[in-house]
Amino acid sequence: MNRIARIAGPAVLLLVGFVSLLVALVIGGGANAALIADPGALVRFGLPIARLVVDLSAAATIGGLALVTVGLSRSAPEWNRAIDIAAAAAGIWTVASAVTTFFTFLSVAGSRVSLDEQFGQSMGVFLTGTELGLAWLVTVLVAAVVTVLCFAVRSRGMVALTAGVSMIGLIPLAQQGHAAGTASHDAAVTALGLHLVGAALWVGGLLMLVLLRPVLDGGRLAAVVGRYSSIALGCFVLVAVSGVASAQIRVGALANLFTPYGVLVLVKIGAIVAIGVLGVVQRQRAIRSLTVTPARRRPFWFLIVAELAVMGVASGFAAALGRTATPDDQIALSKTTDPSPAELLTDDTLPHAPGAWGWLTAWNLDLFWLMAAVLLAATYAAGVVRVRRSGVRWPVGRTVAAAIALVSLVVATSGSLHTYDRFLVSANVGAHLVLGLVVPALVWASAPVQLIRAAVHPRDDDSTGVREWTGVLLDNQAVRYLAQPFPAFVFLAGIWWAFFATDAVRWSVSDSTGRTVIDAVFLLVGLLAVPTLLTPVAAGARRASMPAAVVRVAGAVVVAAGLVSLGIAMRGPLGLLQASWFGAMGRTWGPDPLVDQGRGGLLLVVAGVVVLVTVVVVVLLRVRRERAGAGAGAVAVDELRPRTDIAPPHTGARRSQRGAIRVRDDADADAGDDTDFDDGSDDAVQGTPGTDAR
Repeated sequence: MNRIARIAGPAVLLLVGFVSLLVALVIGGGANAALIADPGALVRFGLPIARLVVDLSAAATIGGLALVTVGLSRSAPEWNRAIDIAAAAAGIWTVASAVTTFFTFLSVAGSRVSLDEQFGQSMGVFLTGTELGLAWLVTVLVAAVVTVLCFAVRSRGMVALTAGVSMIGLIPLAQQGHAAGTASHDAAVTALGLHLVGAALWVGGLLMLVLLRPVLDGGRLAAVVGRYSSIALGCFVLVAVSGVASAQIRVGALANLFTPYGVLVLVKIGAIVAIGVLGVVQRQRAIRSLTVTPARRRPFWFLIVAELAVMGVASGFAAALGRTATPDDQIALSKTTDPSPAELLTDDTLPHAPGAWGWLTAWNLDLFWLMAAVLLAATYAAGVVRVRRSGVRWPVGRTVAAAIALVSLVVATSGSLHTYDRFLVSANVGAHLVLGLVVPALVWASAPVQLIRAAVHPRDDDSTGVREWTGVLLDNQAVRYLAQPFPAFVFLAGIWWAFFATDAVRWSVSDSTGRTVIDAVFLLVGLLAVPTLLTPVAAGARRASMPAAVVRVAGAVVVAAGLVSLGIAMRGPLGLLQASWFGAMGRTWGPDPLVDQGRGGLLLVVAGVVVLVTVVVVVLLRVRRERAGAGAGAVAVDELRPRTDIAPPHTGARRSQRGAIRVRDDADADAGDDTDFDDGSDDAVQGTPGTDAR
């Protein structure tokens, strides 16, 4: 049965996917001959088939590498076997992408294959001079790089990096098809990108489980399946939400669900729901059965093959959707008859004047950050529940700080600031102040690293879970260096100039990918620097001290100087930033662009003053409290750990000797040193001595 499942699983996925694709092409009309410049039946059928192979091989690569990164043991045969499988899948991904690129050119050009010079020149122009051709070229190159990396690397960090690089290969795919050059372009690209990531992790992880069966014994199989099941649950939510958002953009009215495109969407939705139901059965029965009776595996493998069959249906119909006309006209606003200046620049309508009420009620949801906030909220809440069930009282203040941090993240990326940040410099400044300063400070107050230590058991099978990856990340040499006072303060002060005084601001307002990248950079720099700024603990020390507090205050002066100087420059010397963008919107409401930019500069000046005052108050209060010996009788979460709870070798959880961001071991916990992202409220954490906080 094991060998049958190993062969039948991938075979069923491919066969059902192929048949579903052909059926969907007939239903949706994707295989019909074009009235003008038809490329022939080979291209009409070959292009969607090649795209199906691209989707499945990319999923096998990405999902497989993700499972290796978080679920497999480095000291077991499963590690090398999984990476070899991912390498083979990446090779297929590369070849299939090249074939799809060629068929796409033939489809767009409406020409037949030729060996003359003009054919080669036309294809060269397509690959380098058109967005569609360039996107497929990037996909081929990324897949090729991932293939080489899979053959070349075996270390934990490099495998994780390879998994990240492989996900980049999905970005060009998300920017193609109906998402490109259409109305609601940014929302369509984001929704499709999240949909592709979720589907790849979901399908690829399950496929990897089947192919790894020969090297996973009964007990080991149950552990790996349990870890995959947790990933699959998140993927189901991500795929469902992003799929609904994507369908809403392309289908429009409910009546359009009965068009050929709508029928394909309904079938795909039904397949996703069916996979979700099978996933529930897997979590509630199959995994439990594997754990209790590891030898009884036949029902589990039948369930896996059934899941892969339904995934084949969803994959086949998804590939056909790209060749099916949408019921609503997907025309970009910039290409309409009489576009406004704002529509020409942004492909979006100019929002109404905000007003006092508009700043509170205007929303423009960014699905990427919204889903990230939901995931983080669910994770933090689950950690708090687990800690409290163990008999340890997690401070309410930290939970409140985490909630406010996530709300602030959503407001900055999906609220009124996000609605107007492409049209008003002041809104752009406000959004990045929240992302770069407010959210990191609240994250520091919520102590997420300490919660991970308290809620998550360390693994003992040489695999790398959430707790282990946290240790690896915080113990990384680059992170440790960037968290030192001098580089942290310089980065936090300089990022504002690097953004607003360069063309990076144009990239962030004109491109959805650029906006996400810039927002993430501000958030990451803040998460690195703000904890150092607010934690007056010297390198190698365990307690706050006045010299360290002085260094933090000096750093606050540096950060404030960067903010204030940019604010003053924006109020005059710099002139209008990106005048061809912010000055060409054709707004008939609100202040003049230069006046609005001056308001943004004023926000930066105020932010600089607030940073300085906040740091002075926080670090001096921290030093004063520790000098007074406050909290001496409290029991910290880490102090409640039994002595057996020592991080295993190679987890990266050894003590870092510098900076505010440190991972401490049990010896450090006994000594009562400061913790990562800790606001110094350990004295508020109460528990019964000897209780396992996890």
